[in-house]
Amino acid sequence: MADPNQPLHVSLSSTDDQPEPNFDVSEFERELIVRPMQREDFDGLIAMATKCFSGMEPWGHDQLESQLKHFPEGQIVVECDGRVVASSSSVMLDYDDEMEWCNWKKISDSGYIRNHNPRGDTLYGIEIMVDPEFRGLRLSRRLYAARRELCRSRNVEQMVIGGRIPGYHKHAETLKATEYVDRVINKAIFDPVLSVQIANGFTLQGLLSNYLPSDTESCGYATFLEWRNLDYTSETKRRFRRTVRPVRIGAVQYQMRSIKDFDEFAAQVRYFADVAGDYKCDFVLFPELFSTQLLSIIPALRPGQAARKLAEYTPQILDLMGDLAVKFNTNIIGGSHFVVEDDHLYNVAFLFHRDGGIDRQYKLHITPSEHSWWGVEGGPSMDVFDTDCGKVSIQVCYDSEFPELGRIAAEQGADIIFVPFNTDTHNGYLRVRTCAAARCIENDVYVAIAGCTGNLPFVENADIHYAQAAILTPCDVSFPRNGIGAEANANIETIIIHDVDLELLRRHRERGSVTNWKDRRTDLYDLKATPHS
Repeated sequence: MADPNQPLHVSLSSTDDQPEPNFDVSEFERELIVRPMQREDFDGLIAMATKCFSGMEPWGHDQLESQLKHFPEGQIVVECDGRVVASSSSVMLDYDDEMEWCNWKKISDSGYIRNHNPRGDTLYGIEIMVDPEFRGLRLSRRLYAARRELCRSRNVEQMVIGGRIPGYHKHAETLKATEYVDRVINKAIFDPVLSVQIANGFTLQGLLSNYLPSDTESCGYATFLEWRNLDYTSETKRRFRRTVRPVRIGAVQYQMRSIKDFDEFAAQVRYFADVAGDYKCDFVLFPELFSTQLLSIIPALRPGQAARKLAEYTPQILDLMGDLAVKFNTNIIGGSHFVVEDDHLYNVAFLFHRDGGIDRQYKLHITPSEHSWWGVEGGPSMDVFDTDCGKVSIQVCYDSEFPELGRIAAEQGADIIFVPFNTDTHNGYLRVRTCAAARCIENDVYVAIAGCTGNLPFVENADIHYAQAAILTPCDVSFPRNGIGAEANANIETIIIHDVDLELLRRHRERGSVTNWKDRRTDLYDLKATPHS
């Protein structure tokens, strides 16, 4: 008989005969790292500069060594699978209107930056470059983000750069440099450097002539651009502001429609990843089993065989999603997909990190329909994943209807729970939605849900869908009064985008109107997850 004076412990673990999943995702992973420059990078940087700046003499070892000596934090590289593929160099200065900003050689001290002032109020970006083989992955956005973070951490007032306009030589005979720049800013012309800088928050302050005479592509011109640090606090004036930790979430309401081949499926997925990247989403959530759209190009089979045939697309989906996460600089929760491991069929949600890593969460609770129709089995364990925006949990559809998982996720530090779902009817959707809202209140977390809409007329058990994507919050005065941060219209193809504030969540847990998580009676009951061995 249990001791009534001891708390009740509930254990979540797999059974002894649960097969060990063994699907290896390592061959689809990339390792993309933004890190400080090191001496070992010098040869690679010089070779990359030769490719990036044709006809211009690259910096040598002595200049790179001097940059590391005077301002190591300002020299940043992006490494992909062990190879340096992008870099950024900077120096700190005191802003002066009389400074010769048009003289790049003088400002950069010919690349030696011996003029670096550790207490300067301005970060000057000397150079940024991306290996031509790796362009299109938005690596410059990561470097600009690292520069902005450096400004914030050092309380630097502004960042200024002299930007090349390498597309100008194509228009120099018909346009003045000022006209060319105006057209680029107005989106009439795309410049591979200036267009990117404007997209990264810089504003044009002027045009510099004779900036770098050897830059024939820019005809010697450069733009003078500025980014203001809105978090800057003057030492002579106190400034009161509320700390925020914003995370931007996109949730895709995905239209199921018949397709002709995998490329058509990939184009539809790529569209939403591109939108999420354009809106600078930290996460984008796709629905559960949205890959069943591929059943429309698979010959009719018995359900169990069809699911296993669909699982054969796993390598292509991993390759597609992994590339999109890196290219569009957003963490992708790739809905879920059927995976076969040791002849066992699982429903697996993959998390594609924007640095190239891949994690996975198995669906743990299998609905009667999934088991009887497809032959799906429940996975072995629940995990909480570390990301560049904190810890998150993924609970695939039916899993969100079991409150124990939300408790465990919150206990392990998750602030956001992602729920990819796939429901055919309104009442099925409402079960997921209602339980997701309950998880927000019970555990003081945010929950994002995303499902499929549309029809697949000739695909059994995936023929109709009902969805209404939403990003849900706790219910308190600090949050939307109905606990809905954002919500899509039902049954239309769309993506909703919403910012959640993790600092607001932290304060709510401490001093909200009610503090559900803090007030648990762990003297009476407790919940523990047994790790999967």
